[in-house]
Amino acid sequence: MTEPEEQPYTRTEESLSRMLDPRSLRAIAHPLRIQLLRALRQHGPATASQLAERLGESSGATSYHLRQLAAHDFIVDDPTRGKGRERWWKAAQGGTSFDETLHKNPDPEVQGALDVFMHEIATIHTQELSTWVATRHTWDEAWYGASDFSDFRLSLPPERLRELNQKIHALINEYGETGDPDAPGAARVRMHLHAFPQRDD
Repeated sequence: MTEPEEQPYTRTEESLSRMLDPRSLRAIAHPLRIQLLRALRQHGPATASQLAERLGESSGATSYHLRQLAAHDFIVDDPTRGKGRERWWKAAQGGTSFDETLHKNPDPEVQGALDVFMHEIATIHTQELSTWVATRHTWDEAWYGASDFSDFRLSLPPERLRELNQKIHALINEYGETGDPDAPGAARVRMHLHAFPQRDD
């Protein structure tokens, strides 16, 4: 599974995806830490106070959880900003991913952390989609036809679904590599790829 990258695609360290292992998964599996990391990826470097204001949290809470994220290398100091007492943080990678080894891990703590992580990401995706639906009238009409609200039903074995996902990811990366964020009319575009099996009722 791959969490979509928040940063505009560039060939830098920040555009890389962080592969989770049991230790780093347990570290990130907290709603506020996921929100903090998302905010840094989406909006760029910030201080604990700025993030507290953005997320409606206390600066004490954001400071603590930022230090935990830093201890596990999800975020790093931004040396180009801040000369005073308050530290500026930035995301160390542009995305987060994990493979089937975490699903197979028998440790109950790992499975609990995986549940928290996946449910939080699903909640974020739902919120983003709901925000688009609620605010679509504020966008230029050209975005109505360009946006997508589709779902599909396929019959595939797991290996074919994996192949399909890999091809879709490659196509998205191709558009990211050739995209121009300064092009007239360009805006940040969010794409959610949800692919999972479903039992017939």
